[in-house]
Amino acid sequence: MRRWNGWGDDSIESHLRPDMLQFLRATIGPGHRRSDVALSDAAAAVARSRAPDHPLLNTDPQTRLLLARGQSFPDWVEWRWGMQGPAPDAVARPKTEAEVAAIVELAQTKGLHLIPYGGGTSVVGHLAPQAGDAAVVTVDMRGLGNLQKLDADDRLATFGAGVVGPAIEAQLRPHGLMLGHFPQSYEYSTLGGWVVTRSSGQQSLRYGRIEQMFAGGRVVTPRGTLVVPPIPASGAGTDLRELILGSEGRIGLLTEVAVRVRSVPEREVFDAGFLPTWQHGLDCVRELAQAGVPLSMMRLSNAIETRTNLLMAGRPRAIGALERYLSLRGTGDERCMLVMGYTGSRRDVSRQRRAARSAVRGHGGVLVGRPIGDAWARNRFRGPYLRNALWEHGYGVDTVETAVRWSRVTEMVEGFESAVKTSLAADGEKPHVFTHLSHMYPQGSSVYCTYVFRLAATPRQTLDRWRQLKAAVSTAIVRCGGTISHQHGVGLDHLPYLSKEKGEEGIAAISSVLRHFDPQGIMNPGKLIA
Repeated sequence: MRRWNGWGDDSIESHLRPDMLQFLRATIGPGHRRSDVALSDAAAAVARSRAPDHPLLNTDPQTRLLLARGQSFPDWVEWRWGMQGPAPDAVARPKTEAEVAAIVELAQTKGLHLIPYGGGTSVVGHLAPQAGDAAVVTVDMRGLGNLQKLDADDRLATFGAGVVGPAIEAQLRPHGLMLGHFPQSYEYSTLGGWVVTRSSGQQSLRYGRIEQMFAGGRVVTPRGTLVVPPIPASGAGTDLRELILGSEGRIGLLTEVAVRVRSVPEREVFDAGFLPTWQHGLDCVRELAQAGVPLSMMRLSNAIETRTNLLMAGRPRAIGALERYLSLRGTGDERCMLVMGYTGSRRDVSRQRRAARSAVRGHGGVLVGRPIGDAWARNRFRGPYLRNALWEHGYGVDTVETAVRWSRVTEMVEGFESAVKTSLAADGEKPHVFTHLSHMYPQGSSVYCTYVFRLAATPRQTLDRWRQLKAAVSTAIVRCGGTISHQHGVGLDHLPYLSKEKGEEGIAAISSVLRHFDPQGIMNPGKLIA
């Protein structure tokens, strides 16, 4: 069963080993543990619904509570310690596009606000209702989750927008096809959610970001249904797909998505190596990205993340032996781990592997083979479960990500880590911060930063700590010329910084599109653009 106030399946437990806990206590300080609110108590505190009686609306308090938030840090504080903000007044679970249209029409007639809900995995505040006089309905789109049409000749598959990641691949696999979009939230997030937040999967180097996969679709808007046919390419004016991509539910409810699919590869291998320093690693991955070597993924951890990952791996004797071997081979405390994926036919995989390993050696790296790569692949969707264990020991964790040009990647890494280390210094707090690159392009790379910090004694103090951290790292992004979000969207958390990226005229243009499709402002108000 899905964990109601944390990440993932409640039968899967993640534990902090004693050495990891000792490391955190020594590095950050002892965590502040606090009891969580019980589900029954949280449901009892949900305010009375203001929604009208309607057969498509469910006003049960617990049902409303369970879809009230996502996975952002403020969401977690409310889940765990008691809701401070409002819950939706009702939940709708449409099973057809006609029911979706009926919900939108009801909202227009009754002045309701609608929040689209996919897998509930948003980490930037897409799902939280905003306080106001209007009743709020959260629309759970997962009832629209089937493969509707498949054309193998065209390599096009059409799904209901509420289909989750594993169901996509399960429905394509019997036909020898796949999509290949694997964000860390893959087990729970939905195709529609990927599209409207411009998601990127872990193997985007091979399969592309969601905008390369998204061929067309249908959106039920307050003005009517926007239909974008899946044409291979067009020179006929503005690409209407771009109005849907990144729209975050502001123009309407995405009901149907056509995606470009491909054949299941014959083979897939994950490999790992260690570069002597960050600069060696950066030069290596940039060389591979700009040469167009068709790897399926690269992930370069900086020295701090490398040490943290090896500590978290357990098996101290094996890790100790590995570190001694690496030291003998010329990589010391500044070593950086690189994980690489090779996907395709056996011949393709062999070629990719030779090219990648040659580049690693050419930059002074040491190759360690498949065990670390295979371990990464096995655990690629388990990382978020660590949030549960950290919280239970009194620690919070959050991430921030961006993309910048190659010439500013190191500046961005240093900017992130400096911002985290200094933002809470006045309070005597010492967060632990580390960074990696995971999506490479010829012109630049994503930069993904994780920071762990102590929870405070009260929810308000804890949120204040988080806000200081979030403001510091977001300001660093703006200063270094990065995007405020490479893969998580805007929501509430990134909204204050979007104008720095888009500019005054850009924000005005986006606002005009939203007003056209939603003149009453009923679609997910307050998100993306105020």
